Amino acid sequence: MAALSVLRARASLRTSWRCLSTTARSWQQDPPKPPPPIDDSTSALDYKRHQRIRPPPLPAMDLPKVRTAEEAVTNILYNTPPPSLQPFKRHILNCLVQNEPGVLSRVSGILAARGFNIDSLVVCRTEIRDLSRMCIVLRGQDGVIEQARRQLEDLVPVWAVLDYTNTRCIERELLLVKVSILGPEYLEEQLQGGPSHEPRRIDQDYPPKLEREMVLAHNFERSAMPEPLPPAPEAAAPTAPSTPLTPSEALRLKHQHMNAIDTLAKQFGATIVDVSENSVILEMTGKSTRVEAFLSLLKPFGVLESARTGLMVMPRTPIFRSPEDEEVSAEAGPVDASLLPPG
Repeated sequence: MAALSVLRARASLRTSWRCLSTTARSWQQDPPKPPPPIDDSTSALDYKRHQRIRPPPLPAMDLPKVRTAEEAVTNILYNTPPPSLQPFKRHILNCLVQNEPGVLSRVSGILAARGFNIDSLVVCRTEIRDLSRMCIVLRGQDGVIEQARRQLEDLVPVWAVLDYTNTRCIERELLLVKVSILGPEYLEEQLQGGPSHEPRRIDQDYPPKLEREMVLAHNFERSAMPEPLPPAPEAAAPTAPSTPLTPSEALRLKHQHMNAIDTLAKQFGATIVDVSENSVILEMTGKSTRVEAFLSLLKPFGVLESARTGLMVMPRTPIFRSPEDEEVSAEAGPVDASLLPPG
């Protein structure tokens, strides 16, 4: 029995050695190859072919009913064509595209060919070297936007196009605005003053700097009064005040506008990033509606320049609730007002 077991062990060892030698020879002849890198636009096309899922049917369009020839002629001659009942609303499209030259022009060309006016477009690279993210905001009907989305997704360098219109997202937009601290009455002169935005006048008799500071301080003092002062009958043109202000007083009155702008900026979460002699630059990040409200409140001070980045979105992460929490919320239900105490 012992000899039989020894013979069996030797046979198993010979078989295992033969398998190992065969595997080594196959690895030497055909070594394993690494996966192909994602560095061309056809990679997105191959991905969509393998992940192809039949899209749902297009949304039903509100088309006019079939009319007779008499009704059609009457409508053409005396009436206007019935408009579509679908409303025009804002849509947010998020495109995942290949990071290569020309992809932006192809995407914008598709939208321009369909007659869309792009409200904002933000594109930048992501944490993946070969992938870029593009956020497009436009207005249109649901059916037309869905057709454009599918046409964009059929482009070769486009991986996927997501519609975030009805998705809970975080929306942010960056604003840089340059505001005058001299007042709205000097806005036109500052716009003609060049990059420094120093007020310049067209007349040849340009007053000296000290006189301009005194006239500026006098105008600030008059604008702070509840009722305007009556003009002097002898003076044909505005002159300097009878009691001129010192340069320190003029500087103090000028900085009152800057303090008011700073207070307004703090209410909206904006920061002052640059301060010059005649203007300040503010930076703000928020929703588009909040940015527009902030700009409308800055217009009375005099907006010299403004720049906006456009809308950027990212979907919120859903929080899943346990079944016990859902049962508690369902048991609570609406509160009956008749059961509440008076008052």
